[in-house]
Amino acid sequence: MTPSKIFLYFCLSFIGGIFLNSIITISQIYLLGFLIIGILLISVFWPYKKFVVVGFCVLFLVLGIWRHQLAELRIMNNELRKYNDQEKIITLVGLVAKEPDIREKSQKLTIEIKQLNYYAAGSRSEREKVLVTTNRYPEYQYGDKLEITGKLETPSENIDGFNYKNYLKKDGIYSIMNFPKIELIDSGLGNPIMKAIFSFKNKFKEAIGNFISPPQLGILEALTFGDEEKISQEWKDKLNFTGTRHITAVSGMNITIIAFLILAFALSLGLWRNQAFYLTLFLLLLYILMIGFPASAVRAWIMASLVLVAQYFGRLSAAQRAVVFAAAFMLAANPLLLRLDIGFQLSFLAILGIIYLQPTFSSRFFSKIPNPKVFPLRTTFSTTIAAQIFTLPILVYNFGYIPLVSPLTNILIVPFLAPITILIFIFGFLAILLWPLGYLLSWPTWFFLTYIINIVDFFSRLPFASLALKNLHWFWLIISYLILGIATLRLQEKRKLKFLNY
Repeated sequence: MTPSKIFLYFCLSFIGGIFLNSIITISQIYLLGFLIIGILLISVFWPYKKFVVVGFCVLFLVLGIWRHQLAELRIMNNELRKYNDQEKIITLVGLVAKEPDIREKSQKLTIEIKQLNYYAAGSRSEREKVLVTTNRYPEYQYGDKLEITGKLETPSENIDGFNYKNYLKKDGIYSIMNFPKIELIDSGLGNPIMKAIFSFKNKFKEAIGNFISPPQLGILEALTFGDEEKISQEWKDKLNFTGTRHITAVSGMNITIIAFLILAFALSLGLWRNQAFYLTLFLLLLYILMIGFPASAVRAWIMASLVLVAQYFGRLSAAQRAVVFAAAFMLAANPLLLRLDIGFQLSFLAILGIIYLQPTFSSRFFSKIPNPKVFPLRTTFSTTIAAQIFTLPILVYNFGYIPLVSPLTNILIVPFLAPITILIFIFGFLAILLWPLGYLLSWPTWFFLTYIINIVDFFSRLPFASLALKNLHWFWLIISYLILGIATLRLQEKRKLKFLNY
């Protein structure tokens, strides 16, 4: 075994430990037992390399279990949540730590607490957070220092079938406040770089809002920033039914496809391969910065960049190790992502689907489709289908239905995501700088957005658009991925045999 393969096994063992403890609680006695087994395998069978590797894998499994338990322990020891669901009115002082989530009639503020009246005065040693829902006006900004008076509550576990408590839990938020009394103490205390980014983002949204109206505006902001606030529930359902909800999120799949298209376009302009590669990475990073550097987008950018790097060096198959390492690194920082963050799951699985299935699909099932440099249809189609196959079980498990028309709708929409995204940014910049040019570009932007809306609307109306599968057990999910894994390995073996025969 090569060192890189051994390291891959260690990362997988660590991830396995986090997964195991996230579905069943591992008691300390069993944890100690695993630890003893790992040490014995390493010490007793030291001359035998395979046994030593197994022993270290057991230790990394224990490390994963311990890391997840440590995260759960931190939640249990959180001081703020002890005041949830009490009749006492409390006053806290904190900073708006993220860009406010603006809704039609309200706004949600993520507050990083600096002082609470039940605590001793002074700054908190831990960055405890609370999510505050307040009226739409007055508006608050990132970096505002607020004094907030109200009642702390525990987030609900079920809002229309959505576990809101777990959704906030992964971000370290265990308490909420609804419509408390708020007083602005100070402003402009946030990170100046983030303030500049959020300011640009708001100007961008305001500028494009002068030319584009709903539902096109909702799709535009979702495509560009991953913001779904201006998409109605009706359209969210339509996107779910057609399997195109992923286009409204900054996901690993979308960023990877956009990266492939940008790279191909740069090469078609006559740039050297290394120039096109670095330009693509720079543009992707610039895109992440402009949308506000959200954690989900950063994770997606890291995974997509690893695939791009692997393709640049001609070793796309070896990217699996880099992606697994990246996932292990992210989970070491926040082990709750594995079970509670669907976005993380979809990004990770989509990238693996692209790595394992895209080359096979491109050569066997889409070989007759043209693949020009400027608009590589074969690459786009094979990448989209490969990613969708790997993410389908997770989507079915979480949303309760199979989007039967998903392959067709995605083939009709995904190839245009990169050029539409680029067009939107050019349109937004011009709308800010020069009104007439912004107005001119608003028409092709509106046309492409209307194309997406018409495709989604048409296919969502078909009686066979989706198949409902409600209340699936998590064991079904494991079986689905075991079958998918076996099928993928067989396809890989056939591809290797075909390559050797040549």
